[in-house]
Amino acid sequence: MAQIHNSSTVAAVLFDLDGTLLDTAPDMTNALNMLLEEEGKEPLSYEYCRDYVSHGSIAMVTLGFGHPQKDKQNTDEFESRRLRFLDLYEQNLCVDTKLFVGMDETLLFLEEQGIQWGIVTNKPEFLTLPLLEQMQLHNRACSIVSGDTIPQRKPDPEPLYLAANQCGCLVTECIYVGDAERDIEAGNRANMKTLLASYGYIDDEQRPIEWGANGAVETPEEILDWLW
Repeated sequence: MAQIHNSSTVAAVLFDLDGTLLDTAPDMTNALNMLLEEEGKEPLSYEYCRDYVSHGSIAMVTLGFGHPQKDKQNTDEFESRRLRFLDLYEQNLCVDTKLFVGMDETLLFLEEQGIQWGIVTNKPEFLTLPLLEQMQLHNRACSIVSGDTIPQRKPDPEPLYLAANQCGCLVTECIYVGDAERDIEAGNRANMKTLLASYGYIDDEQRPIEWGANGAVETPEEILDWLW
């Protein structure tokens, strides 16, 4: 595809993964419900689980089984469940996962305009890369930085510095889009323009208005309004 360069001051748009680029909540909820079924417990609804997905495996297992007690036996039991949850999720990574509505058109527009896009996530690489391969997105991204690519994770800005470097651009030429407080904090610390993905996984107890993003988008297409 021919690249059409324009007057945009943005060289790259970087995305968080879960709740920003991809709607992974259905498959993560399914994995949790498989684990609950194995232990003879009732399943949880997608609506109940959705807004906790961005917080990862600890939050999901806590949602299903409650907070672990501080003694060793309960801590070990919780960790065993967490690992089993990840195993079940890994086996069913891309059953119902999809791009958020409008994201495909947004990515295509960026590519047509010669604006690169990449991914910076706290999701571990053993889940991130196979998922992006199954979604046929891995060869399109200028950078894929997972939660264990380097020792630092968001809200540390280092993963965003790495992504900008891999995309061959300055941090001040990047937009970072995310649906969690750590995303906005990392982007701000990296001196990137930050956008809150309001369509993502944000529960009622969070106060995103206080996170300090440069702006918020209700749909992926609204990201394009920030390119100029």
